[in-house]
Amino acid sequence: MIRFRRNRNRQSLVRRQVGLHSSSMRGIPHVLESPDQILLLGDWRILEQRCTDRASRIRLAHLWTRLESSDRGSRESALAELKLAVLLLQAGCSVIFLPESQARTADLECRLQQSRFFVEVTALVGGRSEQRRTTARRRPPMRKADEEDSGHVLIHRLLARISQKARQLSDYTDPVVLSITVPRRDDCVEELDLKQLAGAITVLLQLHGHVSAVLLALWNVPPMPSRSGVRLSNVNVVERSSQQRTFPRVQLLVVNPSAAAPLHSAELQLLKGLL
Repeated sequence: MIRFRRNRNRQSLVRRQVGLHSSSMRGIPHVLESPDQILLLGDWRILEQRCTDRASRIRLAHLWTRLESSDRGSRESALAELKLAVLLLQAGCSVIFLPESQARTADLECRLQQSRFFVEVTALVGGRSEQRRTTARRRPPMRKADEEDSGHVLIHRLLARISQKARQLSDYTDPVVLSITVPRRDDCVEELDLKQLAGAITVLLQLHGHVSAVLLALWNVPPMPSRSGVRLSNVNVVERSSQQRTFPRVQLLVVNPSAAAPLHSAELQLLKGLL
C-alpha cells in the first residue's frame, strides 16, 4: 500500500503528475487507507494525458479537492468516479468529465467508435446502524422479529438510490449507465441474495426507460449461495473470493430490457469487460 506520509518525495511526484498545487494534497494520507481506495500514480497519468479538455481539467481539480473532504460520501463518490473513468479509458473509450451545473447531469460522457453514452457515478455509504439512526424518528420502534436483515436493507437502499438518480437523469435521450459503488462497510452484511437484487433492479428499471443499465460494485458484501441455476439473461455477475481485497467482492451489470435508448453491442461488451 502506498504511504505518502512517510515519503515527501513521492507526494511531490504525485503533485507534478496531477498538475495540482501543494494545498490540494493534504488529504491524501487520510484518503488512501484501504486497498479499494488506492489511486495509483499511473491512474493519474492516464487521466492527465487523455482528459485534456478544459471541462475535464476543472472537474478533476474539483474531484481532487473532494478527496480531502471530511464527508465520507463525498470522498468515496470522487474515488469511484476517478477509478471508473480510468477503467473506461483503458477499455478504449474516450472520456470527458462533464462540468457541474445547477441542472442535474451525468458525470462522464463516453464515446466508443461512433456511439456515445453517459455515465452517472455515485457511492452508497453508511452501514445499517447509520440507516437506523436516520430513520428512527420517522418510524415507530420495531420488534426484533420484525426487523429486516442487513441484506434486505441494502437492497432497499440500492433501489432507492437508483430511483433517485433516475429522476435526475430523465432528460437524456442517449444511453445512460448508472454506476453505484458500495465501499467497505463498518458493519458487514450477513449475505446478499444477488438474484433477488438483480430481479428487483430489473423490475425497477422498466419504470425508468431512460436508464440503459446499472453497474454495481459491492466491496465486502458476501453473496448468498445460489440454490438455482436459473439466471436472468439481462444480468451479468462476477463473484470473487474474500481474499481478493483489491477488487470488489461482487460486481453486477443489469441491463434495462425496456431501455428507450439501449446500449450498442460494442458498449455492452465494454461494460461487461469492466466486471
